[in-house]
Amino acid sequence: MTRTARRTRRTRRTLRAAGAGAAALLALSACSSSDDDTSDASDASGVSGVSGVSGVSGTVTVFAAASLKESFTTLGERFEKEHPGTKVTFSFGGSDSLAASITGGAPADVFASASPKTMKIVTDAGDASGTPATFARNQLEIATLPGNPDKIASLKDLTGSGLKVVLCDKEVPCGTAAQKALDAAGLKLTAVSYEQDVKAALTKVQLKEADAAVVYKTDVHAAGDKVEGVEFPESADAVNDYPIATLKDAQNTEGAKAFIALVRSAEGRRVLTGAGFLKP
Repeated sequence: MTRTARRTRRTRRTLRAAGAGAAALLALSACSSSDDDTSDASDASGVSGVSGVSGVSGTVTVFAAASLKESFTTLGERFEKEHPGTKVTFSFGGSDSLAASITGGAPADVFASASPKTMKIVTDAGDASGTPATFARNQLEIATLPGNPDKIASLKDLTGSGLKVVLCDKEVPCGTAAQKALDAAGLKLTAVSYEQDVKAALTKVQLKEADAAVVYKTDVHAAGDKVEGVEFPESADAVNDYPIATLKDAQNTEGAKAFIALVRSAEGRRVLTGAGFLKP
């Protein structure tokens, strides 16, 4: 073998070794990156990953504020796809009524409330597991008939004579928030009815049984062209935080944790903000 041939073979061996070393480094780097991503997901959700949580099966029962109906229904469907064989069942309603049901022994795995005050009913009774986490916020808006025929432009306009206005009951978070906004504006308003949850208040307008209702922006968004929304500055004084918690007597603790992880994940936040909720 000539000297030139020997040099050529040595060069090829060196290049092959260098290539193998580079490939090994790339593989190690990829593994490290993957581990970091997994760690981040675990830190963000409080469980091992936002989706794909091990040991998740069976039915997850969620009690949630009525204003969460559209966004939580969407998240429930996604949860079932991510965890084949699971089922998410919801009970939507006024947060105070749901809290009373939970403290009265109604079986549920997760409670998502429209205010810290109603969540406190559950935590004070010792029925929550761990510390509730705020996952979204919501702001009020006036819902009017399509086209806003009464030309309502402010909260003060609702006090005009002849207008039929609906509010949530003062014990319900949307009713408490509405009263805060009215107090901030120095206004007094007597409603034609006080409803037990925000969907019921909105329905009065949709059925043309009322001219306007003070509800959440998310509910106006969900109603589409069935109502028209009117923003008012006093709503900034009455923004509600939405806390969520696993319940102490949950029948499906792993499922509850996994559902809460989805709600608090980037995917969950996209669904919630898309529905009109504010970030926590």
